[in-house]
Amino acid sequence: MEQKPGQAQVRGRVLVVDDDLTVRDVVRRYLEGAGHQVRVAGDGEQALALFEQAAADLVVLDLMLPGIDGLEVCRRLRRHSAVPVVMLTALGEEEDRVAGLQLGADDYVTKPFSPRELVLRVNSVLRRLRVPAPPPRLDHLADGDLRLDPVARRARRGGAELALTTREFDLLAFLIAHPGEVYTRAKLLELVWGWDFGDAATVTVHVRRLREKIEPDPANPVRIATVWGVGYRYDPSPA
Repeated sequence: MEQKPGQAQVRGRVLVVDDDLTVRDVVRRYLEGAGHQVRVAGDGEQALALFEQAAADLVVLDLMLPGIDGLEVCRRLRRHSAVPVVMLTALGEEEDRVAGLQLGADDYVTKPFSPRELVLRVNSVLRRLRVPAPPPRLDHLADGDLRLDPVARRARRGGAELALTTREFDLLAFLIAHPGEVYTRAKLLELVWGWDFGDAATVTVHVRRLREKIEPDPANPVRIATVWGVGYRYDPSPA
């Protein structure tokens, strides 16, 4: 895969989970061709066992698995790990895609898919993990009872630590650092995720998850405001 000048090569340990042998083999070959170390699993039980034996840097996870389905695999991974997850979903499974994103998956690719596109998605997620979205060059960010430490990548609300995924932290840090500014979902994908392509619904789901963690009443948000027809705006607490 062609690299941009000055762009660090992305290599990672990737766990590919799919019950289709052909898909596993094709995805493995393309990812290995891009320099990644790849392990494969044919079902959820095997995937969880392999991850417990040796953690991966990223999981490519099919949602339609025999036995333990992909959503449950994602749910169990999230109990003790913030590992990035790229889901593989069938064309008509919008509800499952949304459910996966709500569980903390980072992105999805719809079957049938181009293996080259999947490699691009994997590389993008890993690159962003290693070079996080620029939270502002400040030691701390604060708004009311929210406190963020971009260096330690820790967030607290009212003294209690918040369990945020990598993307959730980056998005919250970006929004707090740019109060009162409206951003479209496409612009947030570009500035926070580092993607020039992708489904804007990813942003919508991450905003929903953040609201559940930082808003007094998530159904009536006062911090992350929706600007209808445009995008989102962060409204800081009154001084």
